[in-house]
Amino acid sequence: MSKTPSDKLHSLVRSLSPAEKRYFRIFMKGKPGVDNKYTQLFESMAADERFEEAKWRTLIYKGQDTGSKKYAELKAYLYELVLKCLLNYDESHTVHHRLNQLLQSVVALFKRGHYTDCRELLTKARKLARQYESFVHQIEIVRWEKQLAYTRMDIDFLHKNLERLQDEESRAMEQLSNASQYRRAFFQAYATIKKDPMQRGADRVARLRELVEQAAFASPDAAVSHTARVLYYRTLSLYYHTALEQEKFYETGKTLLALQESQPHFLRENLSDYIAALSNQILACGLLRKYEEVRECLEKIGDLQAITEDDRRKIHRQYFSGFFALCTYTGEFEAAQREMDRCLREAERFDPHEYETGSFYLQFVPISIGCGDFSTALDHLNHWLAQRRSVGREDLQSLARILSLILHFELGNFLLLDSQLRTAARFLKRKNRLHELERRFMHGIFEAIKLPDAKGQREVFAKVKNDLQPKAEEPETRALLQTFDLLAWLDSKARGQRFATVVHEKYWRETDHKAT
Repeated sequence: MSKTPSDKLHSLVRSLSPAEKRYFRIFMKGKPGVDNKYTQLFESMAADERFEEAKWRTLIYKGQDTGSKKYAELKAYLYELVLKCLLNYDESHTVHHRLNQLLQSVVALFKRGHYTDCRELLTKARKLARQYESFVHQIEIVRWEKQLAYTRMDIDFLHKNLERLQDEESRAMEQLSNASQYRRAFFQAYATIKKDPMQRGADRVARLRELVEQAAFASPDAAVSHTARVLYYRTLSLYYHTALEQEKFYETGKTLLALQESQPHFLRENLSDYIAALSNQILACGLLRKYEEVRECLEKIGDLQAITEDDRRKIHRQYFSGFFALCTYTGEFEAAQREMDRCLREAERFDPHEYETGSFYLQFVPISIGCGDFSTALDHLNHWLAQRRSVGREDLQSLARILSLILHFELGNFLLLDSQLRTAARFLKRKNRLHELERRFMHGIFEAIKLPDAKGQREVFAKVKNDLQPKAEEPETRALLQTFDLLAWLDSKARGQRFATVVHEKYWRETDHKAT
């Protein structure tokens, strides 16, 4: 059996940014002895979205039968060239690589006896390592300072600077250990939450509370570096969100963002934690109905310039997820509908194995309902239901069944609704998700479709809405209402008004605006 051609070179070339591709072309021009077949293959792969192995091989070798081994060797060497180029590119764009390069230069100069030049480079490296809290590099710099003095038998230097060097080394080691402690706590909290995202029981909250009641979390002053303080607040933020302490979740997130923004040079090196903090703050502001602050966070995410491919994926997902959620809360359904195509079009740039767009389709459903386009909403829902189950949490599976009932009711499919109600009830019961809200809602739909007149249906929906109103703040209900405002839909049916009108009125009322 022939071996399936590897697409890893094509995948790597396609992932390069325009700046990286330009850098590679310049890099290749500096290698005059390299066969131009490498450049031809690179440009062909950069231009083709699809993996076209036969096409490229024919193009490079002009249809000659050269054997698969020769072409495979060409690809392997080009892969190495691209990697080498990226290493050179990163050395000029990241602090970590610049520090490594400085210390490697110290090694080269030291071997050749250029000790004064070594010390000059160490001075540059120390300043950079301190600014970016690279504690490992700081320790290595101190080691080289001592080694230089020892090699040169510079007793005067050691007499004047040994205590300072010892203090620098001890301080860097303390900060490294301190940051490691907070990093360990953060990932313990993260793993506890993600292990079973639907389990919000007292046991899990207790485990997290035990974690944040350690002495390290008694005060932010216990975190002795910017790196450690960021981890301190990120861990607390995870705890407060899980414990449903919304005000503290919001305040901690606000403090975290201010801390990160106070040191912008760190953000030029690593955006991932800042994107996560903005995303969490959008959630916190949404829960507390601070919608103007949601807009501010969305604007910040939209203005970010990605550093890594992972950043690009996260910026896209967090921006559009937050934007669609905001529009769903405020009733700006038409604005959201205009952005849906752009969201999916931009998502096509990402590797489908690394980025799933399925979760957006569930957000598209309430948007289409708000626009009165129920057939399209049903298409979006069916598209979401057809996704792999990893796309949606169990609570969202429950919501999907409720949305299906709503859409069939709006479309007047009353004959189909009878069987849909039974199917939904069986599904929710099997998943242990048939809670009071779901049970009462489905009973209301069943009663409404049996009534021939609109007045009787409005009375049924008004009763269901009043029955469910007290349950709106319960944890089991809140997760559902964050994605779709079921109470607003019931209210719209009870009052005979458009869903969008009711949601918009509710938004203005809750945010102390006066409807015009």
